[in-house]
Amino acid sequence: MAAELAIRFVVGGLIVAAFAVIGDMLKPKTFAGLFGAAPSVALATLGLAFAKEGGDYAGLEARSMLAGAVALGAYSVLINRALLRRSGRAPVNALVAAAGSWVIWLLVAFALWGLFFP
Repeated sequence: MAAELAIRFVVGGLIVAAFAVIGDMLKPKTFAGLFGAAPSVALATLGLAFAKEGGDYAGLEARSMLAGAVALGAYSVLINRALLRRSGRAPVNALVAAAGSWVIWLLVAFALWGLFFP
């Protein structure tokens, strides 16, 4: 268990550093944070899952991550649209937008789960 955690920290740290360099080279700089955490943690997790459990298990994990990413994309688009000012109207309250968008995330995630894991 301790060795697996150490590998996770080292591999995750190396991948975070690589993505930080890539993010630093991109314009606009707001993309830098996008490449900082999630991809590196996902890659480290998939690498460990493949090494420990094999390709079938890592494939299942990858499909789960993809479904979660699509659901997060739907959440992000919805909350972005809700919080932007539109033609003189005030934006929606952030708490209301986050709660409503979270419900959409949940629906999309479970719908994809039902499609990928019947």
